[in-house]
Amino acid sequence: MIAVRDLRARRGGTVVLDGLSLRIEDGEFLVVAGANGSGKTTLVRHFNGLLEPESGSVSVDGTDASEDPLAARTAVGMVFQNPRDCFVAATVGADVAFGPENLGLARGEIDRRVTDALDAVDMTDHRGARIDRLSGGQQARVAIAGALAMEPNHLVLDEPFAGLDHPARRSIRRRLEALSADRTSVIVVTHDLQAFGDIADRIVVVSEGTVALEPDSPRDERLEAFGIRPC
Repeated sequence: MIAVRDLRARRGGTVVLDGLSLRIEDGEFLVVAGANGSGKTTLVRHFNGLLEPESGSVSVDGTDASEDPLAARTAVGMVFQNPRDCFVAATVGADVAFGPENLGLARGEIDRRVTDALDAVDMTDHRGARIDRLSGGQQARVAIAGALAMEPNHLVLDEPFAGLDHPARRSIRRRLEALSADRTSVIVVTHDLQAFGDIADRIVVVSEGTVALEPDSPRDERLEAFGIRPC
């Protein structure tokens, strides 16, 4: 479980999160929606200790993320909107293997995770390819594979479909549904509900640094007032 309590954060002199509270249950498929600048990306960067709150707290599986960021980063996989922020190795296979290797896993388990993750994003045939020679969409798929290979308790994806073609979107969507069914929390950050609104267990709308709306349906007409396109 991820529990956010009265979270406040600033960027420079601007209040980005203003007393936001949110609870995400194990296995929940949550869409965090909001217009650009609403605070949603800042929010999820607190989940694994990348940012520290000005006040309030974020706990992951009962541990404060600020007090033990290593535990938070092990439990929470993060896929950024710009995939280049995630890469640490030159080739696809080496990059996807990097996280599991740092967990000290046996080679056979690492290979299994890399194979499964690349298969999930339709990149099996590119295992030996150089990342800098891939298209933007392919790089996005590698970034997602790297997070999947960690098999985290919670997986956060920031606009994961940007630059992906339809087959890749379909494959990744299926894998995210399966992860949620297997008790992995899936949190998708987006301003567009077309891709995930119909499979989400819950939608929360972030606006002006707080949770402004929890619609019962991705077709709720009130979403448009927050710069979100309903399904």
